[in-house]
Amino acid sequence: MNDISVSVPTRQSRLDLFRPSLSYPSYQYDEMLTQAAQHFPENEALIFPNVNLTYREMDALVNALSNALLDLGLRKGQPVCLFMKNCPEFLISWFAIARIGAIVSPINPAYKEREFLYQLSNSDAVAIIVQHEFLPMVEAIRVETPTLQYILTVGESQQPLPPHVHSFSQLVQTYPATPPTCEARTQEDILALPYSSGTTGLPKGVMHSHKSLVCNTYQMVSACRVRPHDRLLVFLPLYHIFGIKVLGVAALSGATIVLMERFDAEECLRLIQEQGITVFYAVPRILALLSDHPRLKDYDVHTVRYVLCGAAPVPPPLARRFQELTHITVLTGFGTTEANATHNNPVIDPRLVKVETIGLPIHDTKHKIVDIETGQKELGVGEEGELIIQGPQIMQGYWKAPEATAEALRDGWLYTGDIARRDEDGYITITDRKKEMIKYKGFSIAPAQIEALLLEHPAVADVAIIAKPNDEAGEIPKAFVVRRREYEHVSEDELMLWVNKQLATFKHVREISFIDAIPRNPTGKILRRVLKEQEQQKMA
Repeated sequence: MNDISVSVPTRQSRLDLFRPSLSYPSYQYDEMLTQAAQHFPENEALIFPNVNLTYREMDALVNALSNALLDLGLRKGQPVCLFMKNCPEFLISWFAIARIGAIVSPINPAYKEREFLYQLSNSDAVAIIVQHEFLPMVEAIRVETPTLQYILTVGESQQPLPPHVHSFSQLVQTYPATPPTCEARTQEDILALPYSSGTTGLPKGVMHSHKSLVCNTYQMVSACRVRPHDRLLVFLPLYHIFGIKVLGVAALSGATIVLMERFDAEECLRLIQEQGITVFYAVPRILALLSDHPRLKDYDVHTVRYVLCGAAPVPPPLARRFQELTHITVLTGFGTTEANATHNNPVIDPRLVKVETIGLPIHDTKHKIVDIETGQKELGVGEEGELIIQGPQIMQGYWKAPEATAEALRDGWLYTGDIARRDEDGYITITDRKKEMIKYKGFSIAPAQIEALLLEHPAVADVAIIAKPNDEAGEIPKAFVVRRREYEHVSEDELMLWVNKQLATFKHVREISFIDAIPRNPTGKILRRVLKEQEQQKMA
């Protein structure tokens, strides 16, 4: 008998076959929910305290709200803001706004009045769906937002609502659950307008079409192997692009979302055990909190296939420690508000996971590492440069910001501003940021935004904000302030209290140092590198 030679795939050839090109549908985003209601009508769509909805029920509620919004006067292309914590009404609103062809713009519920007013005004929002506890903030700034016509409130109210405010629950109970009659829509229509912090300090609206979000949902379901019987634990904030991803992933796959209003380690572990969670999404801080939880070993977490961790660099020792304690695979990944999800480590084989990297590009996604100076020269293996990305999930551009759009989107490529290198297997490691963003517990903070606010204080002549390394948060904002001579009596604590009152908690300045002058280059740009080096010398 002749010997038969069997070709065993090499590691590299296996990676080449890892993510083939996909076929994408031509329908709009909300059709994913419609099809889930048809194919998996009795699958649980959402579990929340005192709420359990099947896909049939979810689709009916979305139809009812869609009909209500149309009857109020909302139309295709009009922006609607969502200002609420994680709750069932967020999901229903998200799909209903998509269904009528309007644009959904989620707002961070931690925002203070100044930050909230900026997004509401900049987005030209015609309507807002707001959690009742935040209604006073809406009422306080309503006269400053002339485009705002409709207000819907979510949650119980002890007092009668003003005549111009509509009750979410009354609307969905009043209007029929039949599919709404809407204007014709296309896949290129803008669906979502999440806001991304920029180097200018003012957040920018990121325009995502039905097509970009549908395509990215197909990419994620395929790359992450999400199945109809999966149960997804979601505590990530739904206004964030990471949280937004899960809404489509669940609908497309028919999986169940077990939703938490906010993260609590004990409650998280309880839900994993009681609900048989198979997948959850996290940021590095969550892994640390769970790893350090004193009762971790008391809970059965064997049902979890993997945790997908992103939004900030994941320290490899932390990922390995979590895996050792729980026997749950940690898959590191990458995405941005502008690009949706673009990379993650392979689900198909734990031996292919490299936790020190963001993994490989997902289906139909191309990447390059290019030189920082010109952005034109492609670099080789191991060379550090800017990561640029191309794929069907990339944004259309920035809302009302053509110059910023032209800077970010060049010749069909998105320039991420992240410094990275590629290894011989094609895995990407993020090493730094070209942008000056601060990453606090996975949240992006623009230094220029805080600097502009501090400059409004009469005691501040000049200011610079840097990212200071922090074991717990990743990075914290630290301010270097030049005081005006007549205000030398103003203390660090006094100034910090003043500025933090006007910022969301995650943006809070954690340290202030007074200095004689802010280092700048000849054109006036702050030399943050100099300040960072000085800070490192102090810490050494």
